[in-house]
Amino acid sequence: MGKVKISKKSTRIDMTAMCDVAFLLLSFFIMTATAKQPEPKPVDTPESTVIEKLPDEGVATITVGGKQVFFLMPREIRRGTLERMANIRNVSFTEEQYKEFENLEGFGVPINKLGSFLSLKPGDRVKEGVQEGIPYDSINNQLFDWVKQAREAQRQIYSDKFDEGTIDAEEFKVKGNLEIAIKGDANEEYPTIKRVMDILQDQKKNKFFLVTGLRNEDF
Repeated sequence: MGKVKISKKSTRIDMTAMCDVAFLLLSFFIMTATAKQPEPKPVDTPESTVIEKLPDEGVATITVGGKQVFFLMPREIRRGTLERMANIRNVSFTEEQYKEFENLEGFGVPINKLGSFLSLKPGDRVKEGVQEGIPYDSINNQLFDWVKQAREAQRQIYSDKFDEGTIDAEEFKVKGNLEIAIKGDANEEYPTIKRVMDILQDQKKNKFFLVTGLRNEDF
Protein backbone atom coordinates (compact mmCIF):
# COMPACT_ATOMS: atom_id res chain seq x y z
CA MET A 1 0.00 0.00 0.00
CA GLY A 2 1.41 3.31 -1.01
CA LYS A 3 2.19 5.99 1.58
CA VAL A 4 -0.07 9.00 1.81
CA LYS A 5 1.89 12.04 0.91
CA ILE A 6 1.21 14.91 3.30
CA SER A 7 1.61 18.27 1.74
CA LYS A 8 3.99 20.56 3.56
CA LYS A 9 2.68 23.92 4.60
CA SER A 10 4.84 26.97 4.98
CA THR A 11 5.53 28.05 8.57
CA ARG A 12 6.20 31.60 7.49
CA ILE A 13 4.01 34.20 9.21
CA ASP A 14 3.02 37.24 7.24
CA MET A 15 3.97 40.24 9.39
CA THR A 16 2.83 42.87 6.92
CA ALA A 17 -0.33 43.71 8.83
CA MET A 18 1.56 43.94 12.13
CA CYS A 19 4.15 46.30 10.61
CA ASP A 20 1.37 48.49 9.23
CA VAL A 21 -0.21 48.77 12.68
CA ALA A 22 3.15 49.54 14.31
CA PHE A 23 3.93 52.32 11.83
CA LEU A 24 0.43 53.76 12.20
CA LEU A 25 0.83 53.92 15.97
CA LEU A 26 4.29 55.44 15.64
CA SER A 27 3.00 58.07 13.22
CA PHE A 28 0.11 58.87 15.56
CA PHE A 29 2.34 59.41 18.60
CA ILE A 30 4.79 61.56 16.62
CA MET A 31 2.06 63.80 15.18
CA THR A 32 0.16 64.24 18.46
CA ALA A 33 3.16 64.69 20.75
CA THR A 34 4.12 68.20 21.83
CA ALA A 35 7.72 69.10 22.50
CA LYS A 36 8.48 70.24 26.02
CA GLN A 37 9.18 73.94 26.08
CA PRO A 38 12.47 75.00 27.68
CA GLU A 39 12.09 76.55 31.12
CA PRO A 40 12.73 80.31 31.25
CA LYS A 41 14.91 79.77 34.34
CA PRO A 42 16.26 76.23 34.94
CA VAL A 43 16.92 75.69 38.63
CA ASP A 44 18.36 72.92 40.79
CA THR A 45 15.72 72.29 43.42
CA PRO A 46 16.73 71.26 46.96
CA GLU A 47 16.55 67.56 47.74
CA SER A 48 13.92 65.98 49.96
CA THR A 49 12.71 62.52 50.96
CA VAL A 50 9.07 63.59 50.94
CA ILE A 51 7.06 62.07 48.09
CA GLU A 52 3.99 64.17 47.30
CA LYS A 53 3.04 64.93 43.73
CA LEU A 54 1.71 68.30 42.67
CA PRO A 55 -1.88 68.33 41.40
CA ASP A 56 -2.14 67.67 37.68
CA GLU A 57 -4.08 70.88 37.07
CA GLY A 58 -4.97 74.15 38.71
CA VAL A 59 -1.43 74.99 39.85
CA ALA A 60 0.63 78.11 39.09
CA THR A 61 4.38 77.92 39.67
CA ILE A 62 6.71 80.68 40.84
CA THR A 63 10.31 79.87 39.90
CA VAL A 64 13.04 81.62 41.87
CA GLY A 65 16.72 81.61 40.93
CA GLY A 66 19.54 84.12 40.95
CA LYS A 67 17.28 86.63 42.74
CA GLN A 68 15.02 86.54 39.69
CA VAL A 69 11.38 85.47 39.69
CA PHE A 70 9.44 83.76 36.87
CA PHE A 71 5.78 82.82 36.65
CA LEU A 72 4.00 79.89 35.02
CA MET A 73 0.22 79.49 35.11
CA PRO A 74 -2.31 77.00 33.69
CA ARG A 75 -3.14 77.56 30.04
CA GLU A 76 -6.86 78.11 30.62
CA ILE A 77 -6.31 81.27 32.68
CA ARG A 78 -3.43 82.86 30.77
CA ARG A 79 -5.48 85.11 28.52
CA GLY A 80 -7.85 86.17 31.30
CA THR A 81 -4.92 86.96 33.58
CA LEU A 82 -3.15 89.03 30.92
CA GLU A 83 -6.34 90.95 30.16
CA ARG A 84 -6.68 91.81 33.85
CA MET A 85 -3.02 92.82 34.11
CA ALA A 86 -3.32 95.01 31.02
CA ASN A 87 -6.27 96.75 32.62
CA ILE A 88 -4.75 97.47 36.03
CA ARG A 89 -1.30 98.33 34.62
CA ASN A 90 -2.63 100.39 31.70
CA VAL A 91 -0.81 98.36 29.05
CA SER A 92 -2.23 97.23 25.71
CA PHE A 93 -1.56 94.06 23.72
CA THR A 94 -2.48 92.96 20.20
CA GLU A 95 -4.57 89.89 19.51
CA GLU A 96 -1.48 88.14 18.18
CA GLN A 97 0.36 88.87 21.44
CA TYR A 98 -2.53 87.46 23.45
CA LYS A 99 -2.32 84.26 21.41
CA GLU A 100 1.43 84.08 21.94
CA PHE A 101 0.94 84.53 25.68
CA GLU A 102 -1.55 81.65 25.75
CA ASN A 103 1.22 79.39 24.40
CA LEU A 104 3.84 80.74 26.78
CA GLU A 105 5.00 78.13 29.29
CA GLY A 106 6.53 80.67 31.62
CA PHE A 107 7.98 84.17 31.60
CA GLY A 108 10.04 86.60 33.64
CA VAL A 109 9.86 90.13 32.27
CA PRO A 110 8.30 93.38 33.54
CA ILE A 111 4.80 94.06 32.20
CA ASN A 112 5.98 97.08 30.18
CA LYS A 113 8.44 94.86 28.27
CA LEU A 114 6.08 91.91 27.81
CA GLY A 115 4.76 93.08 24.44
CA SER A 116 8.20 93.22 22.82
CA PHE A 117 9.10 89.95 24.52
CA LEU A 118 6.07 88.23 22.96
CA SER A 119 7.10 89.55 19.54
CA LEU A 120 10.37 87.62 19.73
CA LYS A 121 10.79 84.18 18.20
CA PRO A 122 10.37 81.35 20.76
CA GLY A 123 14.05 80.46 20.45
CA ASP A 124 15.13 84.02 21.19
CA ARG A 125 12.98 84.26 24.33
CA VAL A 126 15.05 81.72 26.23
CA LYS A 127 18.42 83.26 25.40
CA GLU A 128 20.49 84.35 28.36
CA GLY A 129 19.80 87.90 29.47
CA VAL A 130 16.51 88.32 27.61
CA GLN A 131 14.36 87.70 30.69
CA GLU A 132 15.34 89.79 33.68
CA GLY A 133 12.67 88.48 36.02
CA ILE A 134 9.34 89.85 37.25
CA PRO A 135 9.73 92.81 39.64
CA TYR A 136 8.76 91.90 43.20
CA ASP A 137 10.11 94.76 45.30
CA SER A 138 7.86 96.87 47.50
CA ILE A 139 7.85 99.81 45.06
CA ASN A 140 7.01 97.87 41.90
CA ASN A 141 5.52 94.60 43.09
CA GLN A 142 4.32 93.12 39.82
CA LEU A 143 4.55 89.56 41.11
CA PHE A 144 1.81 90.37 43.62
CA ASP A 145 -0.43 91.55 40.78
CA TRP A 146 0.28 88.53 38.59
CA VAL A 147 -0.57 86.09 41.37
CA LYS A 148 -3.68 88.01 42.39
CA GLN A 149 -5.03 88.37 38.86
CA ALA A 150 -4.28 84.72 38.06
CA ARG A 151 -6.22 83.62 41.16
CA GLU A 152 -9.13 85.86 40.20
CA ALA A 153 -9.11 84.58 36.61
CA GLN A 154 -9.21 81.00 37.90
CA ARG A 155 -12.08 81.79 40.24
CA GLN A 156 -14.03 83.56 37.49
CA ILE A 157 -13.79 80.60 35.12
CA TYR A 158 -15.18 78.16 37.66
CA SER A 159 -17.71 80.67 38.96
CA ASP A 160 -19.15 80.81 35.44
CA LYS A 161 -19.21 77.01 35.27
CA PHE A 162 -21.00 76.89 38.62
CA ASP A 163 -23.59 79.41 37.42
CA GLU A 164 -24.11 77.31 34.28
CA GLY A 165 -24.65 74.23 36.42
CA THR A 166 -21.77 72.26 34.89
CA ILE A 167 -20.04 71.87 38.28
CA ASP A 168 -21.38 71.63 41.83
CA ALA A 169 -20.50 73.74 44.86
CA GLU A 170 -17.88 71.29 46.12
CA GLU A 171 -16.05 71.19 42.78
CA PHE A 172 -16.18 74.98 42.57
CA LYS A 173 -14.67 75.24 46.05
CA VAL A 174 -11.75 72.99 45.05
CA LYS A 175 -11.06 74.00 41.44
CA GLY A 176 -11.92 77.67 41.86
CA ASN A 177 -8.96 78.07 44.19
CA LEU A 178 -5.72 78.36 42.21
CA GLU A 179 -2.92 76.48 43.94
CA ILE A 180 0.55 78.02 44.05
CA ALA A 181 3.90 76.19 43.99
CA ILE A 182 7.30 77.77 44.69
CA LYS A 183 10.19 76.23 42.77
CA GLY A 184 13.35 77.69 44.21
CA ASP A 185 16.98 77.02 43.40
CA ALA A 186 18.84 75.14 46.14
CA ASN A 187 21.50 77.88 46.22
CA GLU A 188 19.04 80.76 46.34
CA GLU A 189 19.37 83.07 49.32
CA TYR A 190 16.62 82.72 51.90
CA PRO A 191 15.50 86.39 51.88
CA THR A 192 14.41 86.04 48.25
CA ILE A 193 12.31 82.96 48.96
CA LYS A 194 10.87 84.61 52.06
CA ARG A 195 9.94 87.67 50.03
CA VAL A 196 7.94 85.47 47.64
CA MET A 197 6.24 83.76 50.60
CA ASP A 198 5.38 87.14 52.09
CA ILE A 199 3.75 88.19 48.81
CA LEU A 200 1.53 85.11 48.92
CA GLN A 201 0.66 85.62 52.57
CA ASP A 202 -0.24 89.26 51.86
CA GLN A 203 -3.03 87.78 49.73
CA LYS A 204 -4.09 85.42 52.54
CA LYS A 205 -2.54 82.56 50.57
CA ASN A 206 -0.96 80.71 53.47
CA LYS A 207 -0.95 77.24 51.95
CA PHE A 208 1.33 76.55 48.99
CA PHE A 209 3.64 73.86 47.61
CA LEU A 210 7.44 73.83 47.73
CA VAL A 211 8.94 71.95 44.79
CA THR A 212 11.90 69.71 45.70
CA GLY A 213 13.90 66.91 44.13
CA LEU A 214 13.82 63.37 45.49
CA ARG A 215 16.91 62.10 47.28
CA ASN A 216 17.84 58.79 48.85
CA GLU A 217 16.86 58.50 52.53
CA ASP A 218 20.30 57.06 53.30
CA PHE A 219 22.00 60.39 52.54
